[in-house]
Amino acid sequence: MSSLNRATLIGRLGKDPEITRTGGGLMVAKFSIATSETWRDKQSGEKKEKTDWHNVVVFNENLAKIAEQYLKKGSLVLVEGKIVNRTWDKPDGGKGYATEIQLQGFDGKITMLGGKGDGGGGGRDYDSEYAERGGGRSSGNSGGSSSSGGFSGSGRASPGLDDDIPFGPEMR
Repeated sequence: MSSLNRATLIGRLGKDPEITRTGGGLMVAKFSIATSETWRDKQSGEKKEKTDWHNVVVFNENLAKIAEQYLKKGSLVLVEGKIVNRTWDKPDGGKGYATEIQLQGFDGKITMLGGKGDGGGGGRDYDSEYAERGGGRSSGNSGGSSSSGGFSGSGRASPGLDDDIPFGPEMR
């Protein structure tokens, strides 16, 4: 592998996802998540905090539906995608710039980390590959590994997989 463009963020949504459609009819979800770090100032001993905001754009129909249905302001999520820098010409003649995390095709993942009362979905884990296959089951955990069998959000079979599912890792 000569290069890798992969971003993994854990943070809280600043507002409900904005759902739009492209000219071709593809559902797109847009939201921002905040990541924060805290530390103690060495001089004053005072607790400090810095928050960064990250724009996330979901170009995957099924993940966009999941974002629309389950993500709300304050939801704690883990997102995995790629970093994309965009530029455009503004009407005033200047240039516009944006850096965003894009989840598209089979390359994105949303994991809801919060509990039921937290708006986070109780640890459901969805990835683009599974969403593209039209999946509706979730792993029920926040780490992407399966502890009780079933289907993990990573798209790989787990040891306790039921026999009624007609595909497995050897068929991928």
